[in-house]
Amino acid sequence: MDYQNLLVADRGAVRTITINRPDKLNALNLRTLQELDAAFRAAREDAAVRVIVLAGSGEKAFVAGADIAELATLSPIDAQAFSRAGQILMRGIERTNKPVIARIQGFALGGGMELAMSCHLRIASEKAKLGQPEINLGVIPGFGGTQRLARLAGRSAALELCLLGTTIDAARGQALGVLNRVVPADRLDAEVDTVADQLAAAAPVALAGILDAVTVGADCPMDAALEFETQAFALCCSTADMREGTQAFLQKRKAEFAGR
Repeated sequence: MDYQNLLVADRGAVRTITINRPDKLNALNLRTLQELDAAFRAAREDAAVRVIVLAGSGEKAFVAGADIAELATLSPIDAQAFSRAGQILMRGIERTNKPVIARIQGFALGGGMELAMSCHLRIASEKAKLGQPEINLGVIPGFGGTQRLARLAGRSAALELCLLGTTIDAARGQALGVLNRVVPADRLDAEVDTVADQLAAAAPVALAGILDAVTVGADCPMDAALEFETQAFALCCSTADMREGTQAFLQKRKAEFAGR
C-alpha cells in the first residue's frame, strides 16, 4: 500500500510504524485506519520483524483522537463502518503474535487512547495526557474504549473517564494500569528502544505463546484458559529455541534464538 499518513522504518528486528499527520495531531481518519491495517498486516507477515513500535509524529500527540472534521460528516451507516474499521484494526493489533509497543508522547485521547490500549505494552512520557472525551461530542467511544478500559483499569475508572470525559495525566494512567511505564520526555525513545531490543532478543515462539495465552485466556473460563496455556507450553517445548534456551542456561551463556 502507498502510505500517505504513515512512516515505516526498521531498526534491526524492530519495526516502527509512525502515524504522520502532525498538522492534525495524528488524528485518525478512515484512510489512516486503512493504512495502519495494511502496515500491521505486512509486519505480521514479515519474518524479519520481531517487535512492532507504534508512534505518532511530532511532540504534541501520539494520536489526539478521531478526525473530527471527518466524523462530523458521517451518516449513521458511515459511522457504523468507521467504528467497525477501527475495531477490526485494533482487534488485529491486540491479536498480533509479535509484541506491539505504543510510544506515547503528548495527547492520547479518544481513538488515540483506544489505539494505545490495543497495543501489548504502553510506554509514555511523563507529559502524556490520556482520556476518552467522546461524551463532549455527543457520542461514545467507538473503537473499543468502553471495553478495553474496563478490562485494564476496572469498571469504576472506565465509567469515570467515559462518562465525564476526564483527561488524566501519565501518573494516574500508570496507577490505573493503563500505562506500563512512565519516563521523562527526554528518556522516552531510549526506554522504548531498551524494551523493544529486549523483546527482539527473546524467543519468538514463546513470545507468541504468551501473547496468545493472555489474550485468548482473558476471554475464556479458567479451565479452558489453563488448557490453552498447557498446549502453548507444550508447543514451545518442541522448538529449537527451547533447546537453545535451556542449553544456554546450563552452559551459562546468552541464548541466541532463531524463531523455530
